Amino acid sequence: MAAPPIPIDAGESADRRVIPFPAEAAQRPDPRERILIVLPCLNEGPRIGGLLDDLARLHPEADLVVVDDGSEDDTAEQARRRGVAVLALPYNLGYGAALQAGYKYALEKDYSLVVQMDGDGQHPPEEVARLLRAHRRGGLDVVIGSRFLGRPCYPVPRARRLGIRLFAALTSWMVGRRVTDPTSGFQVLHREVLRLYRRDFYPYDYPDADILVRLHRSGFRFGEVGVEMRAGVPGKSMHRGLRPIWYGYKLLLSTFLSWISAGEARRR
Repeated sequence: MAAPPIPIDAGESADRRVIPFPAEAAQRPDPRERILIVLPCLNEGPRIGGLLDDLARLHPEADLVVVDDGSEDDTAEQARRRGVAVLALPYNLGYGAALQAGYKYALEKDYSLVVQMDGDGQHPPEEVARLLRAHRRGGLDVVIGSRFLGRPCYPVPRARRLGIRLFAALTSWMVGRRVTDPTSGFQVLHREVLRLYRRDFYPYDYPDADILVRLHRSGFRFGEVGVEMRAGVPGKSMHRGLRPIWYGYKLLLSTFLSWISAGEARRR
């Protein structure tokens, strides 16, 4: 029997089969909470400065780190100019490798929460607070920002939307609850999840549905909250040419491998 849906977002309609967070739930941050915002970047010089300025203004309680994944522009310099820590990878290792570098940095520096978001501005800084509130009142280890839960969203190309729906349906079946946006990289993660993600299985390119299945099988709880997302930078998407075919094949294989593997990393 499928597990009941994880609480997602107060204000979502009943026809989405979502259990809303209690209205009286406390939303105040824990004074012991240390937050790190991780931004993996590749040639985001024209955009990263404004994004960092907005994050510093909206979330002075959080620290920022830019993971420069082999950029050939001034991405790192834009961050350093603002006093933001930079992890400079020796060359372009991939989105997943950049995230993992950020996770290891967070563990080393003893942060309790990580907010991960893209450095191209697709994930609005104004939505970070929504993810943090959901984490504080939902009892979840990971909160995922979904572009398909009622918030404004840029037009997703038809083929891309079809692929997301396919993997959303597959992930939902595998974890026993509804998942709407398994490819979203806009997330809040508890440090115990980072201990899992620092292991060698973590993909160097694009961690998506396969990682959510692994997360579920390892005993962690995740849920979604509706967020606004913006269109990415034209010409930078990985979903061009024949890439989506290879990506879809690889993700399908990886997701099934995550599902059939034993939960060797069971939590507690």
